[in-house]
Amino acid sequence: MDEDDYTEYSDNNTYNISEEFAEFELNIPEPCGQLLSSKFNKIFLPTVFGIIFILGIVGNGLVIAVMGYQKKVKTMTDKYRVHLSVADLLFVLTLPFWAVDAAKTWYFGGFLCVSVHVIYTLNLYSSVLILAFISLDRYLAIVHATNSQAKRKLLANRVIYVAVWLPAAILTVPDLVFARVQDVNSSNYWFAEDSMESADSRTICQRIYPRESSLIWTVVFRFQHILVGFVLPGLVILICYCIIISKLSKGARGQVLKRKALKTTVILIICFFGCWLPYCTGIFLDTLIMLDVVRTSCELQQAVETWISITEALAYFHCCLNPILYAFLGVKFNNTARSTLTSSSKSSQKVTLMAKKRGQISSVSTESESSSVLSS
Repeated sequence: MDEDDYTEYSDNNTYNISEEFAEFELNIPEPCGQLLSSKFNKIFLPTVFGIIFILGIVGNGLVIAVMGYQKKVKTMTDKYRVHLSVADLLFVLTLPFWAVDAAKTWYFGGFLCVSVHVIYTLNLYSSVLILAFISLDRYLAIVHATNSQAKRKLLANRVIYVAVWLPAAILTVPDLVFARVQDVNSSNYWFAEDSMESADSRTICQRIYPRESSLIWTVVFRFQHILVGFVLPGLVILICYCIIISKLSKGARGQVLKRKALKTTVILIICFFGCWLPYCTGIFLDTLIMLDVVRTSCELQQAVETWISITEALAYFHCCLNPILYAFLGVKFNNTARSTLTSSSKSSQKVTLMAKKRGQISSVSTESESSSVLSS
């Protein structure tokens, strides 16, 4: 082969290789704006998580302090308030870790990674299930006021541990199995829950599923989250409160008190579904996209990721609303809270005197809860 023939062969071969390489590059899927989504999360999530953390600590911490100050026998409503505030308080304690993780990387090691995941899952499910128990308790107190006392005590003292805390604890098993710390670039597993920059070498802390079955695991746990964390408790809340509304709407006695109870009931329903429905809708749509049930595009995928980030923060904000909705709206709780805050700035003698007076008032109060239970 002479020099001219070699040059022509080399040029043709280079052209063919370049053409094939160009064709290969065209088949590589684009990142679909993951960089933009990641930059949005680095600013948005830490800011919102910080706000929720502060509000949740103050609100739920005050509820627990007031309930601790109230040393006399507590009502069933008070017991649920304590359970709910403990769940929400433990939940918001995990948010600073997720805020730092979203802003930079995971600095806290493997043990805290698993621990934070377990606490997060335990209290995420338990708080929602407790809300269902509260609605069931109020249904029994209003609709079956004459013969529900024994059932309500059983639910508040025993069943709540079996039907709320035990299932929530069982649902943390996947965190113990799959949650781990991993460098993004060195991972031998496939993680599909969060969008991240492929060139970033940041450390992550999340559930990391085996590559060959990652889609199955992701879909199963997402549907579990939607079913146990929203659909089932949401149905209980909706059915119980709709029956309560129907019950309170009948009759002409105590119209002012009934209107207040009806207003409170509607607010509870709107807040629960307003906080959780958008987030679960986004997760459901994203899961359908993963299963190729819904045709996707870069614009749709980026919009869904942004929607999930925003609505996730809205759903978490519900733990800040719980102290207001289930505690501070009550007249009796407000009086006890004022007494607690006032007594902290007085002498021990005045504190003792106020505690005795409060105990006398509490001891003569009854728990014959009718329509006033919604604002107690």
